Amino acid sequence: MIHVIAIITAKPGRRAELLERFLAVVPIVHTEDGCIEYRPIIDNDAGLDGAREAIGPDTYIVVEKWSSVAALDAHAATDHMRKYGEETGELIASRVLHVMRDAAI
Repeated sequence: MIHVIAIITAKPGRRAELLERFLAVVPIVHTEDGCIEYRPIIDNDAGLDGAREAIGPDTYIVVEKWSSVAALDAHAATDHMRKYGEETGELIASRVLHVMRDAAI
């Protein structure tokens, strides 16, 4: 299994608009072969006081799980993700992707 942690930072004040567009593609992504999990997460206002650092009001993280690198590559090449990228490029300040695998125990 492949894990992806995508840290997306919107231009100031644009996160809600970016998330709205992201959430529109989530159901489509869930139908893709090899998609196990694909969801955005944001800061929680409570919990672990003093032991956490907020990601902030303009950032969200996408947690993804894919059955294989091939499934992830196929996802990245879909028409709906290409279109999403074209439609949201002006809203994004930065995007960092971490593609990972389970650690051997």
